[in-house]
Amino acid sequence: MARVAIVTGGTRGIGEGICLKLQEMGLTVVANFGGNEQKAQAFTAATNIPAYKWDVGDHQACLEGCARVEAEIGPIDVLVNNAGITRDGTLHKMSFDDWSEVIRINLGGCFNMAKATFPGMRERGWGRIINIGSVNGQAGQYGQVNYAAAKSGIHGFTKALAQEGAKFGVTVNAIAPGYVDTDMVAAVPQPVLEKIIANIPVGRLGEASDIARGVAFLASEDANFITGSTMSINGGQHMY
Repeated sequence: MARVAIVTGGTRGIGEGICLKLQEMGLTVVANFGGNEQKAQAFTAATNIPAYKWDVGDHQACLEGCARVEAEIGPIDVLVNNAGITRDGTLHKMSFDDWSEVIRINLGGCFNMAKATFPGMRERGWGRIINIGSVNGQAGQYGQVNYAAAKSGIHGFTKALAQEGAKFGVTVNAIAPGYVDTDMVAAVPQPVLEKIIANIPVGRLGEASDIARGVAFLASEDANFITGSTMSINGGQHMY
């Protein structure tokens, strides 16, 4: 029986690319989404991948949503924490709501989804948790104290949970994408985007498929000796 994977924020952008790649690998894939029902319906119609709606920042909704997926599809073996939002602004102008909402969804969502799925993986003796961080969580970014803090937190969360899961056959890793050609990046003003691309050694934005291939590897049997790691996929923009 095929393993079941759930991808949060899975109906668009990087999440959509990850869903398609995991499906190509032979996994039974489920997408979670938080907002755009029309987009989610079009995604399911095009891919045959079911989409379940709930807010990953809502702890109870995650517990109930994952329980529903497991009842209707099967036990969740692979979790990809991809859902995220931005509420950019300098600290001087950033509201507390802008801060807390990004932390609640981007970082809190990882905790909520892990709480819903990690116990089952541990009991079954196999699991993969892959958290999508960001180059801006590694290097920081002007006007993103909330986003950078949340994504940096994901990298620490990954290392700590990896230590809990290792002896139970559950690996926990992160991917830190650079700037990827998605709707989120398309919202960046063109002059700013040109400066960003100029600082990427390979000379282009990433594509969702670039990130998806990394996720596919970490979700595979071949990655069973890799845990607590962060894979940087950024075109050389940030090296350390």
